[in-house]
Amino acid sequence: MTSPDPTKLPDPWQSLHALLASLDAEIEQVYADRGIEGVRPRFAYPLIRLAHTGPLTIRELAESLHRSHSAVSQTVAAMRKEDLVTSEPGPDARTRRIDLTERGRSLVPFLEAEWRATHAAVTELNGELPYAMPAVVEDVQQALARRSMRARIEQHLAEPPR
Repeated sequence: MTSPDPTKLPDPWQSLHALLASLDAEIEQVYADRGIEGVRPRFAYPLIRLAHTGPLTIRELAESLHRSHSAVSQTVAAMRKEDLVTSEPGPDARTRRIDLTERGRSLVPFLEAEWRATHAAVTELNGELPYAMPAVVEDVQQALARRSMRARIEQHLAEPPR
């Protein structure tokens, strides 16, 4: 007997993923409206950081952004493809130093302005909501501190199938 496909259940993450994708698409449209092609919202944080720090290894950049090495490595590869950053050998054979290209450097003033405008828009949006987004995240974190996601999953795995 085959069990029902669990991926057919309602996805509890779908609305969050859809919201984030929609917000990213709107920010990307702000770029497109200004003729900025090939720049994605996820590029802003590392480009701004590199403008303020100078060249960094991928590990240093990941640590400074509080992102995983893998995620930053993928983002750097995408930014290199768009001629926003360069990648040169680092102090040893295992590292690469990432720096802004002239194109990347020229976009930083706009990206900083967009970053500030986005933060102002989020603050405005939070003021319109009955439950601000950071409060939702904090409440979820507190609930998970009381009982971790792992413990919750393990409990459901131990229960007989419904």
